[in-house]
Order: sequence, then structure tokens, then C-alpha cells
Amino acid sequence: MKRFALIISLFVLISLACSLGGIIDRSQESPAAEVAEENAEPSSPDDKPVLSDSQRRCGDGVCDGPENKENCPDDCNPPQGESEQPGSGAVSEHWVTNPTTGAELYVHITYPGDEEAGPFPALVVVPGGIGAGNNFRTPGAMAEALAEVGIVAVTFDPDGRGQSEGAEDYNGHAQQDGLAAVIEYATTLSRVDPKRIGLASFSYGITMASGTLARHPDLPVLFLMDWEGPADRFDTTVECSNSTRIDFNPCDDDPYWGQREALVFISDVRVPYQRLQSEKDHVQPDVSHAINMVNNAVNGGAPWVRLNDLPPDQTYDPENPPAMIPDTMDRGLDLLAVQYAQELFALHRAP
Repeated sequence: MKRFALIISLFVLISLACSLGGIIDRSQESPAAEVAEENAEPSSPDDKPVLSDSQRRCGDGVCDGPENKENCPDDCNPPQGESEQPGSGAVSEHWVTNPTTGAELYVHITYPGDEEAGPFPALVVVPGGIGAGNNFRTPGAMAEALAEVGIVAVTFDPDGRGQSEGAEDYNGHAQQDGLAAVIEYATTLSRVDPKRIGLASFSYGITMASGTLARHPDLPVLFLMDWEGPADRFDTTVECSNSTRIDFNPCDDDPYWGQREALVFISDVRVPYQRLQSEKDHVQPDVSHAINMVNNAVNGGAPWVRLNDLPPDQTYDPENPPAMIPDTMDRGLDLLAVQYAQELFALHRAP
């Protein structure tokens, strides 16, 4: 495989990639701005934008604006399970119960356009920072891009975020158990192949994703794809500073961080692990955290580990890392992630 040749060819497609609504362009941002955007706390009520009449109206069939399952059940309370067989290019909304917290989690499914085909592979996507899944499901963003290549996109709002019930857990055990429930639910969808489920995480989402797989080893997940996730408490908090604007516990709180360090969890992950890392990380000052994640996955016994397009199952010196993906490719991150997902589904099959 010559993925770097493919990556070079993507430069020709940059104009197409720029049309994707979920593309991340960080070329003009400082590290501090990147951290603030990635990890910003939810806006206060006074910061909310002015809403249109349709966003204020309960009963219009759209769950948006301030509407949620409690204040507008007509718009925001789809049944547990598919309300109908999705048609061509359809989306459907569901509620999945987190067995640990009892919270009802909002799950959004985007299907490929060919309603006669299937079942399809499905990719469950974990958001970065303490965000919800809405950025992936805007028009033209990653969910639609996945559906266009024949992959069902499963996006969700973790506990306490977006349209989901519950309290924020900062990617600890409670939200990890919620993600496990979402993955299990995805296997029940009529147009999903239950033996072809992938998991993709972005930035701090790796903490939830790796913790889920380490603590729920029987989940039917084929692979884990991780884009630039922080390895430990020092990466997550940017050396224990307050620059992330997230109310993490102090770095010396070992029980708290025992639930929230991907570097520890990745040693116990028993599915293929793909790390995507560009030359300039979107938060960290170097790429040593990526090397540490790959090394721990290999040394921990993951069945297949790869950094970008380098040969699999290699370990590296954090002080002398190999060349990474060019920074310019982050501008087409959605498209890049979709292409890697296609390859990973082709490479890895259920026993």
C-alpha cells in the first residue's frame, strides 16, 4: 500500500474537501486557540445565539435549539429502535440507555444511499474535547461522507452533552459504559452488519474510546482509529495548566485519572489500533504522545498497530520520531478519516 501516494493525490481534491462542513482548518490558529476550541465548556445561557421561529417551535418535527426529550417529546423522543426502515440516504434518531447512569443518550444514524443493498459496515464516532456529536452530522460533514462510501455513520451525544440526559463525566467510566451501550445498539440496526463495527475517536475522545474497549473486551469492534488523542493526564491538561478551560481534577488525583488516561487503557485494547498523527499536533507541542500510545499498544499485545502508513507493529523512539502526515492534510480531516476507515474495514475482518 502506498497511502502517502494517495495523500499526495488528495491535494488535487482539496477544493472538494473544503466543501465538507466538518473539515477542521487549524493552519491560522495558535495552540491556545486550538485548545480553547477543542475543549471549550458549553456556553452559558446568556451566550446562546438568537433562535429562529422554527428553532423555538415544539411540534415542527425537528429536535433543535433548546428543545430536548423533556421539554418537547414530540420532536425529541424517537422510540427505542428504528421507527421505520430507512430509505435512500436516510437518517434516523434513537435513544439508548446508559446502563450505569440510566441516562437516555441521543444517537443519530446516517445510512448509505442504496436502500436495496446492505448490510453495511458501521463506524461509531467519538467526539473530541467534551463535545457532542453534532459537528459530525452537519450537512456535508463526516457522517454524510461515510454514507457516500457505503459506511453507516453512528454519532452520539455522551452523557450530559447535546440532547442526551445525565451529567458530564469527562470521559470516565460512566461515559465509557454509555459508549459501550451505543456500540451494542449499533449491532441491532437492520442495515448494519453486526460483525463489521469500527470505532473512531478524535482528540480527547480516545480516552473514552480506549477505556471502553479495555473495560468491555467482548464488544464486537473490528478496529480503533485515533486522531491525535492525548496520552495521559499531562497531555489532557496541557501540563496541568488551566488552559483547556475544562474543570478537570488536579493531576495528583490518582483515582480520578485512573479512569481517564488512554496511555494505560491502550495496553489492554485487543483490537487493531490505527493512530493518525500530523507533523504539528492540534494541541501538544510535539508528537511524543503519539509515539507513546503506539509503543504501549504494541507492547501491550494489540493484534495490529500502525502509525499513519508506516509498517505495522513497530515501536519508535519518542525523541526521534518518524515523519508524520503533512499538516496541510488536517484541512481535509473528514475526508482523510473516511479514507482510512475504508481501508481499515478492508484490512480487518471478523473471525
